[in-house]
Amino acid sequence: MTTTTRITPAGWLLTAAAWLAVALMLILPVGVLFGQALREGLQAALATLSDPDSLAAIRLSLLVTAIVLPVNAACGFLAAFALTRFDFPGRALLLVLIELPLSVSPVVAGLVWVLLFGRHGWFGPWLTAHGIRLVFTLPGILLATLFVTFPYVTRTVMPAMEARGRAQEEAATMLGAGFLPILFRVTLPEAGAALLSGTLLCAARALGEFGAVSVASGHVPGLTETVPLRIQALYDGYETTAAFTLAALLAIASGLLVGVRGVMEWRRGGTGSARVDAT
Repeated sequence: MTTTTRITPAGWLLTAAAWLAVALMLILPVGVLFGQALREGLQAALATLSDPDSLAAIRLSLLVTAIVLPVNAACGFLAAFALTRFDFPGRALLLVLIELPLSVSPVVAGLVWVLLFGRHGWFGPWLTAHGIRLVFTLPGILLATLFVTFPYVTRTVMPAMEARGRAQEEAATMLGAGFLPILFRVTLPEAGAALLSGTLLCAARALGEFGAVSVASGHVPGLTETVPLRIQALYDGYETTAAFTLAALLAIASGLLVGVRGVMEWRRGGTGSARVDAT
């Protein structure tokens, strides 16, 4: 049986304040963004997509995201599994290290890769002697993006695993199942929705990453410019319509990813509530 709570005047006031904050901080800027993109007409906006450098930036962003997602999904899921199912020395330290990219500036993360693998970095001379280039190339962009997006899958999957507990896995163990069958046939299906949710959030973050990639990419048009970097280059070159058009395209892509994730979370919450009420 469910009960409803009548909202008080103070509740209405807080709700109105929340919607006002959302309108001023989110809806208004996005509306201005699309208005600027379409200021010279739809044809002028679409002409941006025929620019070779812009198309190269879109392809590079999609390629980076396509590589980063499976790596982060696999590593994030295994990290969440280890942190929620085992108690081992250094567990707290591992959790802190996983969350480190959330507190460190992305620019600092990009600088770290340059200091490590740049031509004059710690490993730079050895890499150069063996004909290997990491920074200012695709591998450098991948390293920077992996660093800043790694925590999202782990931090999304961990609460789901903790909420479900270990009962199903312990039952499978009692029936004689091994580690890998339990991991892929019991744990993974149970955490699948949370894993997909974290992966979508990771994709949105990867598409919009600027700071770390800006340092590690070298800003070479057509080669190492992702969409955010291309937007900056266009805006600095006073090509505002093209810049706002790419920004609007990026906002649509990220908004769709976050929107799908929000719908998934809402449906999971609704399903959970229905089960509780029925009980």
